Amino acid sequence: MQFNSLGLDDRLMKGIRSVGYETLTPIQDKTIPISIEGRDVLGLAQTGTGKTAAFAIPMLEKLSVGYNGKIRALVVAPTRELADQIHQNISQLSSSMKTKSITLYGGVSKNPQDDRLAKGVDIAVACPGRLLDHIRESTIDLSGVDILVLDEADTMCDMGFLPDIREIIKHLPKNRQTLFFAATMPKDIRNLAKDILNDPTEVQIGIIAPAKTVSHSLYPVTEKLKSGLFFQLIESTATGQVIVFTRTKHRTKKLFADLEKRKYRAAALQGNMSQNRRTQSIEGFRKGKFDFLVATDIASRGIDIPDISHVINYDMPNTVDAYIHRIGRTGRAETLGQAITITTPDDESMIRKIEQVLKSPIDRKKVDNFDYGNQSGSADRKRSSNNKNRNNPFRYRRKTSDQKRKQYSSEHSKDNKSQAR
Repeated sequence: MQFNSLGLDDRLMKGIRSVGYETLTPIQDKTIPISIEGRDVLGLAQTGTGKTAAFAIPMLEKLSVGYNGKIRALVVAPTRELADQIHQNISQLSSSMKTKSITLYGGVSKNPQDDRLAKGVDIAVACPGRLLDHIRESTIDLSGVDILVLDEADTMCDMGFLPDIREIIKHLPKNRQTLFFAATMPKDIRNLAKDILNDPTEVQIGIIAPAKTVSHSLYPVTEKLKSGLFFQLIESTATGQVIVFTRTKHRTKKLFADLEKRKYRAAALQGNMSQNRRTQSIEGFRKGKFDFLVATDIASRGIDIPDISHVINYDMPNTVDAYIHRIGRTGRAETLGQAITITTPDDESMIRKIEQVLKSPIDRKKVDNFDYGNQSGSADRKRSSNNKNRNNPFRYRRKTSDQKRKQYSSEHSKDNKSQAR
């Protein structure tokens, strides 16, 4: 379906043409017409499918009939980066309209937000924490909200925002339209959807799994050899732009520092950074200033940066959903992408769960010319012959999870005491 066949407001169509949209994506094709009719929507789709426009266009069409100086549309998103991205998209689409929009999130001064709200806006794109600050301090009026959008609702649940979402909804009119989007549908999110949606139309695009345009591979190694393997891997692999995911903020900072020391063009993204630095990292990576973005899972949620050739999981994510979100950064819009995960023996249980979702085994690979042998010194060579194979990561798949966990933790207990997990 073409956008010009939807009968949209001329000013909105001008904005749609300005961003180069012509044909609706599947999620847009199924969501926009019923949203324009005023129906509630439960949208399930992989990232990179055009979800933002799927809710932004019907929202702007509804607002095009007039402006009253009150907030009529509220979009709630889990992270500052995603809120900024949504706001930017809305601004582009509404460039020929008179709508005024604002982003509300922490990490920056609240006073400028208070001033903007006092002058009147039509659309607020907010993160839950700062939105609740405004509600509690009576600096925002949500009594005129006609449309509520919850984007990446499953992520907000993962981040512990579910009580905040329920508290926010208490301050909204009951007579409203709600558009609810998620990439996955765990039990808590399904229950939330049942509680706040009114006879919704459910839209699901494909199986909630990594895109078929992404190839997956595993590089097994022991924890002590992980850093060396990572650098030999990126030195021997032809890549474009790469996002490297780590499990902790500390690990992100360390790996970023190691990349810089080796003269790679790299940026970091983690929760302890100021909003200005986080924006600089995202925009620098988006514009090609950096080849590597080292990040915690904050960057895996909804951030749309085109042309990412590889996602490298330096650490295995804790859940299958997190893997799906991470891998969703590559292979977008039918382009090809590669997902590489550096694994240790403790990751085997999660690997099996991921393979169940993919419905196929993931290739185990080795880095050419990398020394997988014993590099820990003569003292280790004197240990029992029962431990001779501990540095051969390709042996561990034959053991049970309990056996591997006991063996691995025993052999590496000294290292694990000093490591941030």
